[in-house]
Amino acid sequence: MAGTLYLCATPIGNLEDITFRVIRILKEVDLIAAEDTRHSIKLLNHFEIKTPMTSYHEFNKIEKARYLVTQLQEGVNIAVITDAGTPGISDPGEELVRQAHEAGITVTSLPGPAACITALTMSGLSTRRFAFEAFLPSDKKEKQVILEELKKETRTIILYEAPHRLLRTLNELLEAVGDRRITICRELTKKHETTFLTTIKEAIAFYESQEPKGECVIVMEGISHAQIAEEKQKEWEEMTIHEHMEYYLKQGIEKKEAMKLVAKDRGVTKREIYSALID
Repeated sequence: MAGTLYLCATPIGNLEDITFRVIRILKEVDLIAAEDTRHSIKLLNHFEIKTPMTSYHEFNKIEKARYLVTQLQEGVNIAVITDAGTPGISDPGEELVRQAHEAGITVTSLPGPAACITALTMSGLSTRRFAFEAFLPSDKKEKQVILEELKKETRTIILYEAPHRLLRTLNELLEAVGDRRITICRELTKKHETTFLTTIKEAIAFYESQEPKGECVIVMEGISHAQIAEEKQKEWEEMTIHEHMEYYLKQGIEKKEAMKLVAKDRGVTKREIYSALID
């Protein structure tokens, strides 16, 4: 009978945040796959967990996942833990989960701490709809593509960042999306936890004079629908009416319908558009 893969959320700072269920499963499984065994041994020792560990991280995630899936198929129950938080969220756990599902292995997740949700709920920004972006890509071209997407994102955006890159990322965000309201959550659940409700410009000014410390989560407001409409209106106004018409005609829209759309975009009547085209 095949084993079960357990995704066990571990504390992101405060050891008291671990659940009774996670402690029990970590004691009951046959093997724990840990992102960094040297880091995780402190957690296991604290809760007197003696289960054997094996390393499973970004640099061995594909080959090691195959090995772990083989073990699961042979009846071994395995728990996955990350350095902090919920496995599979911005870490290699997703690859193991994918392979386990493909092999028909039962996968279950034990809820618990996640820095992105913790930061979102205490940010003071809208929590109804959000987009989790994790760390921005290190590749410049790839990062630019993501920043362009974030420029048009209407949902609240959650980003992770290391302290030594925080100022650079804030400057990149300012250039890409303009000044926005943000909340910077630092050292979540730890002794020196801080929540900084500010704007991108104000945060840049602050961290230019004060060096950032501790892992950070940036929660940034999305662009409002009103702002999108305003920006679109500016785009239309920069076009001539002929160019605006051509925009719709190229999409195969009939002339009469195109005139209606142009009139609607520009906030004028269809007769005005018709007159301008004749002139």
